[in-house]
Amino acid sequence: MSELMWERGYADTSPRHVRERSGVGQGSMYHHFPTKRDLALAALERNVADLLPAASELDGPGEPMARIEAYLMRPRDALKGCKVGRMTQDPQVREDPVLLAPVARAFAQVHVAWAKVLSEAVAARELRDDLDPEDLAHTLMAVLQGGYVLAIAQQDPGPFDAARAGVLSLLRAAAPAPPHHEGHRRIGKS
Repeated sequence: MSELMWERGYADTSPRHVRERSGVGQGSMYHHFPTKRDLALAALERNVADLLPAASELDGPGEPMARIEAYLMRPRDALKGCKVGRMTQDPQVREDPVLLAPVARAFAQVHVAWAKVLSEAVAARELRDDLDPEDLAHTLMAVLQGGYVLAIAQQDPGPFDAARAGVLSLLRAAAPAPPHHEGHRRIGKS
């Protein structure tokens, strides 16, 4: 179900599709998941669980900007989109608070990870201290999600890759200016 929801969305995935893909019998499936909604909720939880370990890379070892760059540039299938983000475009998920809750929770957790590593980058003087890590975290998340949308719309990963490279260039440009050194003083004759 988690793969089918990612590929087709909730509305276009039927329990029959799930049985065909998984090879599970109808009785077994309905024993564990009495309704399509129950199955979808479990699938959403799984997709969230798949997303969060990747976001934990932002909290790993190494310099903050190196972790940010590694996370931004790690391989992704841009034409499939984000397993979690794609669910916000499914009207039946978007309009059901129970199904939308894991999606919102996942984005909140990823936002916290972004804000934390960006704060660390400011503290390490890798980013200017006049930047707001909270605002920048929203920006970086929006760039990634928007990059997926553009790549899918054009059926080309290029826009996604360009968005990542562009935001990385902006981050590099937001590094503090190196301190100015005064020129060597000339020693005058006395």
